[in-house]
Amino acid sequence: MTKFLATIPVLSSGDLARDIAWYAEKTGFQNVTEQEGYAILQRENMEFHLQWHQGTEDDPVLAGVMRIWVKGILPLFEEFVQRGTVGPEKLQMNTPWGTNEFGFYDLNNNAIFVMEDVS
Repeated sequence: MTKFLATIPVLSSGDLARDIAWYAEKTGFQNVTEQEGYAILQRENMEFHLQWHQGTEDDPVLAGVMRIWVKGILPLFEEFVQRGTVGPEKLQMNTPWGTNEFGFYDLNNNAIFVMEDVS
């Protein structure tokens, strides 16, 4: 029987060194690999990857979307406000779809949403 363990989003990067530094500063995710053109970013038990693209017609930097599911969103939101990642007005509480959440864009226009279930 197959047991699903995790999914790992891979987001596009037009400048890997710049983006690794930005994620460390703005989100606390740290690069844990030394691969050319590729980065594995981790924070606690969460992981996502960045892959460098040339930004050409044949190898475009395409914006993606990632949702990070947490429990206890307020301390993380306050941390991200202090880091300058989001403004204090970005937190949405008790959305019609049953979440507390906030979002932001990275330097490649990847949309990052952090959310928690209200229930």
